[in-house]
Amino acid sequence: MKLLAIISGRIERFSGRRILFVPICLGLGVGTYFGLPVEPTMLAWAVLGLVTVGLAGLGADLTRGRLAGLGFLLLGVALVAAGLLAGGLRSASVSAPVLGFRYYGPVEGRVVKIDRSASDATRLTLDRIRLDRVAPAKVPERVRVSLHGDQPFLAPIPGQRLAVTAFLSGPEGPVEPGGFDFRRMAWFDRLGAVGYTRAPALPLPPEVTAAGGHQGGGVVVQKVRRAISTWVQARIPGEPGAFAAAITTGDRAAMSRETIQTLRDSNLAHLLAISGLHMGLLTAFVYAALRYAMALVPGLADTVPIRKIAAVGALQAGAFYFALSGGSIATERAFIMVSVMFGAVLIDRRALTLRAVALAATLILLAQPESLTEPGFQMSFSATIALVFVFGAMRDWKGWRPPRWMQPVTGVLLSSAIAGLATAPFAAAHFNQVSYYGLLANMLAVPVMGAAVIPLAVLAALAAPFGLGGVMLWLMQWPIRWILAVAAWVSGLEGAVGHVPSPGPLVLPLVTAGGLTLVLLRGRPRLAGIAPLVIAFALWADAERPPVLVAPSGGLVGVMTPEGRALSKPRGDSFTAAVWLENDGDSVDQDRAANRRGFHGEKGSLVVDLGAVRVAALSGRGATERVPAACAEADIVVVSTEVEAPPAGCDVYDKRRLFETGALALWPAKDGWRVESVAQQSGARPWTGAR
Repeated sequence: MKLLAIISGRIERFSGRRILFVPICLGLGVGTYFGLPVEPTMLAWAVLGLVTVGLAGLGADLTRGRLAGLGFLLLGVALVAAGLLAGGLRSASVSAPVLGFRYYGPVEGRVVKIDRSASDATRLTLDRIRLDRVAPAKVPERVRVSLHGDQPFLAPIPGQRLAVTAFLSGPEGPVEPGGFDFRRMAWFDRLGAVGYTRAPALPLPPEVTAAGGHQGGGVVVQKVRRAISTWVQARIPGEPGAFAAAITTGDRAAMSRETIQTLRDSNLAHLLAISGLHMGLLTAFVYAALRYAMALVPGLADTVPIRKIAAVGALQAGAFYFALSGGSIATERAFIMVSVMFGAVLIDRRALTLRAVALAATLILLAQPESLTEPGFQMSFSATIALVFVFGAMRDWKGWRPPRWMQPVTGVLLSSAIAGLATAPFAAAHFNQVSYYGLLANMLAVPVMGAAVIPLAVLAALAAPFGLGGVMLWLMQWPIRWILAVAAWVSGLEGAVGHVPSPGPLVLPLVTAGGLTLVLLRGRPRLAGIAPLVIAFALWADAERPPVLVAPSGGLVGVMTPEGRALSKPRGDSFTAAVWLENDGDSVDQDRAANRRGFHGEKGSLVVDLGAVRVAALSGRGATERVPAACAEADIVVVSTEVEAPPAGCDVYDKRRLFETGALALWPAKDGWRVESVAQQSGARPWTGAR
């Protein structure tokens, strides 16, 4: 009993900061849910729900007694279980049909989103789908189609119905075991099929609903976004206009791939995403402008709470911006955070504290648990937590401070450095890229964004009804040109971009644990957070990539060599090849990787000898007929066609088998080699589908 009292007393020391641990516990539960190998049964969910309620009740009861610390501990465990339940509930609530076969034929639907694909083709997301010869119950709720070739009959707008003959299939899984799973993201977006067409798309008459209307509110917002984007680009030509449209409406369709890559290489791509920076700058400008305008009215500040009125006005501006931007997860996250901040102003609390950040994270994890796995969530909260923690510590700093006239400059420099350091591990892990001069680019561009671009965008919106919006947009183009020039200059510096391999599964959790320990604990115990960080970076430095990778199509094989990964062909499966090389931290293209020494044999019948195992890669015409000869020479045969009767004793991965297993990775083992598949790693989850 004495030991329990000691443990309880130690935990009680955190009683004043309990809210800070709520999103951590929820996040542990959500992370556990996404790490499960199989989806729990209804009975398991029911038992978990009862356990959660029981733990919460017992914990709440203990918090009123002598063992209050143990009560807090039980409440934390209950929150972990609640995170698990939130993940399962969210997954079930977004359940929608997923196309289980390859479809070619007519597709009809309503345009709800317009963007561009990785190949720079116009890409349409459709709902209210009709597919030929597919039962209504099995028709996906949404499909995404890339438009290739000439499209002379179509200028797509949101809300428009169209017909197209397209190739469709269910969302594809990872291109290597442990890689990014597009199926999971598509599941939570209710995207049941993706594909492309080379035939012209034809507009159709509007569909009249049972209520007599034609469109929902979401489509109306999309049409408004599109109209504003067109208006902006008509007044600001070229890439500056496309940039202005992207930051005001979230419409990136006009941005060229070269400009986007330049912004990424200079670590300025975050300026395109309508997230915390834009929402914070916009609402801060509106708040400050309203507050100062009311302060100029004699006696007004003595009679009305101008701070609260300004906060309400800024919150309304943020809500409008949120709706205008299309309501993406990143924008939703940013809006919740500014809502919490201005809510604190309304109740006379400090606006930007760790408690406000914790409340925002809690709301997001409960509403959209899947966001925990996304780089946007991880990077935005890591930056926000670091900034609040450091500037909070500086508020109590008794030492030297820069002169008042220097504080805006030092504030920008310091915030850019802090946010850059906090987000760097997550950005490098997700994008396999490090911008070595990113801090320089941000110091030159972010102040211009906050001091000129965002204020001019707000003034353009206010002046538009009076016919003066074009003047503000004309002024707005010049700071945007500066930002684009900074991006081009920084990305062009020698050694501006470095490439890093993907880390193992423990690295980012350890980085998160170490960072939170440094922030949340006090005194010497917080130094314990250094250990997880050291371990994480040591594991990352020693990260090992798969010696052999096999594409899910069977048409591409990659083997690691001293020069880097050698690929079995210079063209085809280009997306898979790019992801493999990117995850290796390798900056070469597919053609150069295919010229590396790693395979021997003739084109279409390549063999790689790894000592304990020999792998044959067969492709092209007559690949099926070459399987017996390959089996006589190799232990594992990969073929891009279907093999009806593989030779006995030969381990053949043909098109049909790879459809079930997904991509493969070969690793050395004590008794030779082991084969790891995407199906083994992904498990049986709602988004993995029946294979």
